[in-house]
Amino acid sequence: MAEQIQENYKKVRETIDETCKRIGRKPEEVTLIAVSKTKPLSDIEKLIEIDVNEFGENKPQELRDKFDNVNTPVRFHMIGHLQTNKIKYIINKAVLIHSVDSIKLAQAIEKEAAKKDIQVDVLIEVNYAEEDSKFGVKKEEAVNLIKEIASSFRHIHIRGLMTIAPFVENPEENRPVFQGMHQLLLDIKSQNIDNVDMSILSMGMTNDYIVAVEEGATMVRVGTAIFGERDYNLT
Repeated sequence: MAEQIQENYKKVRETIDETCKRIGRKPEEVTLIAVSKTKPLSDIEKLIEIDVNEFGENKPQELRDKFDNVNTPVRFHMIGHLQTNKIKYIINKAVLIHSVDSIKLAQAIEKEAAKKDIQVDVLIEVNYAEEDSKFGVKKEEAVNLIKEIASSFRHIHIRGLMTIAPFVENPEENRPVFQGMHQLLLDIKSQNIDNVDMSILSMGMTNDYIVAVEEGATMVRVGTAIFGERDYNLT
């Protein structure tokens, strides 16, 4: 099983690289985040053996525990919804928080970051498809939120955007979402807002990451295609 995880990772990475070459992008422009949520630390350590060091977690306590116990330091991304009272668990452990979608959350991150006097890199989560079941700011509200965070909180650095596209059988259905996110990123980047660099576009998961890469993703978050199906009864 452990070797299978390694093979799965290599296969996904090769698919990303081939997609990049086919469309004229450099493979190194796309970071593959192995989404290790609900998976044991031993699975992460199997990937560390083949020099993988970017992992995504959904739950703050799980990220904290894995960070504290992993045998080799790696980069953990907080990709799930973040409650204000859970920020303390990951504030100096997550390299990037993908899921900032409100001033209230930014305020709480700022408070914890100020205590430790550290800079926290974040992405603004956009609910581009406006699904009721998803978190994230509406696309037309993203710019104002970014400006407010960038001008108000000196310990937060906005690095780009993130979205969770709808779960669809045919990944082509999400192409307009990914195209729209890429355009939104470019529009915001063109405004040259202080303390905002818009270099990261986090989008695409197991079922649609190829389309996301074709449309400009710089980070894809792949779990099932690497680690296999999850048993949520274990969490």
